[in-house]
Amino acid sequence: MKKLKVVYMGTPNFSVPALDALIKNTNVIMVVTSPDAYVGRKKVLTECEVKKFAKENNIETFSPINIKKEYQKITDLKPDIIITCAYGQIIPKELLEAPKYGCINIHASLLPKYRGGAPIHHAIINDESKTGITIMYMDEGMDTGDIIVKEEMQIIEEDNIETLSNKLSILGSKMIIDVLPKVINKTITRIKQNNKEASYAPIIKREHELLDFKNKTAREIFNQVRALSPSPLAYFKIDNKDYKVEECEIISQAGKINTVVKADKENLVIMAKDKGVSILKIKPVGKNTMTIKDFFNGNDPNNFIKKEVNKNEKSI
Repeated sequence: MKKLKVVYMGTPNFSVPALDALIKNTNVIMVVTSPDAYVGRKKVLTECEVKKFAKENNIETFSPINIKKEYQKITDLKPDIIITCAYGQIIPKELLEAPKYGCINIHASLLPKYRGGAPIHHAIINDESKTGITIMYMDEGMDTGDIIVKEEMQIIEEDNIETLSNKLSILGSKMIIDVLPKVINKTITRIKQNNKEASYAPIIKREHELLDFKNKTAREIFNQVRALSPSPLAYFKIDNKDYKVEECEIISQAGKINTVVKADKENLVIMAKDKGVSILKIKPVGKNTMTIKDFFNGNDPNNFIKKEVNKNEKSI
């Protein structure tokens, strides 16, 4: 497959392993990514991980603001195939129809479940026992094209967004190399998606990050925390101050729902609908993540006990 001319489209770290595999097995002639973004409190203009990796491998990069208007540079290269993986924009019809072997996508769910931009997050949030990778042909919809192949992966209790993303990205990189010869030789059977079974995984926004102890069970809180850890992190508010949570555990606990029911030198427990949620690692605003023991070395536990959580905050 070394002569196969590939244009690869991807943005986050999740997309790097597949690009690496394609560089080793095909002729990647261009890498298309999202534009550079301002990152961190100092708002430093930063290249995405895929762009950095492409440059390290001396591959031309292209970062259009709107791919629907800026695709000519790609079609002029006459690629044999376009492969996308967490790119972030809908591909226009003109680009879909340009390559000889079409456009295929590496998607991190078992389609038609979890179409959209945050399938791994929502699989964890919804307490799924498994997820996987789907290799699919692209069409003008959002992850609605014909399926080429799917492979499952178990979600274990210890998984968070980082660990599960890493495992799925490696799986996707192996699958794309395995399936490409079949795409080229046209020895695959295209499988139509059943739209009645479709579900959606919208991009994570600020409102998805608030921990709603008043209306959610401890298990739901636990899943939300690990789905957003180590970034961007779920959070709660006490006295109008944000506290982000990197790690927590479920404990048997009685007490008033949506309040801090235990606060001492080594414990911070908030009551959810059914059980307690013990915060293990916390990140106050402007500070690094720390253990509860370290947190209470600089904060008086008496200022937290019996406090209502998220007062006046609205959650989804």
